[in-house]
Amino acid sequence: MRLWAAIATLALSCALAAPSRADDATVARGKYLVTLGGCQDCHTPGHFFGKPDAARVLGGSEVGFEIPGLGVFYGPNLTPDKATGLGGWTDAQIIAAFRTGVRPDGRALAPIMPWRALAVLTDQDAAAIVAFLRSLPPVNNMVPGPFGPTQTPTSFVMKIVPPGAK
Repeated sequence: MRLWAAIATLALSCALAAPSRADDATVARGKYLVTLGGCQDCHTPGHFFGKPDAARVLGGSEVGFEIPGLGVFYGPNLTPDKATGLGGWTDAQIIAAFRTGVRPDGRALAPIMPWRALAVLTDQDAAAIVAFLRSLPPVNNMVPGPFGPTQTPTSFVMKIVPPGAK
């Protein structure tokens, strides 16, 4: 009887100590989806200047998008930093934001955010994206804004001009 208890204890401790391959695979899938989706373009400092900051991947952009009539929006910090990123959000809140275009506080995401495309992700892929974002090192970087249509932004801005507009 003691032998079985010892074997069971040893097996349980080995299982708990071994790294989970499924978790690694999930994070890798999330990284693949985030890379394929081009999330780094709008959410990584330096990207729009041709020198993305590898130490602050997805840490929030210093370049805003001006959308006429709506204002200026900066790609926010997607790292798990609690003060300036997604560290205070639950997994369900992150998934709901990129599937519905609405933040937990009720504010709509910038229209340039491709949430309509992300809304059709499988639950497994949505969870993989969250797993990848949670795996990033936290970056303390509060991005400016958002700024309404009559406010003056505090950083570099790219103006989005609809087709046919002058």
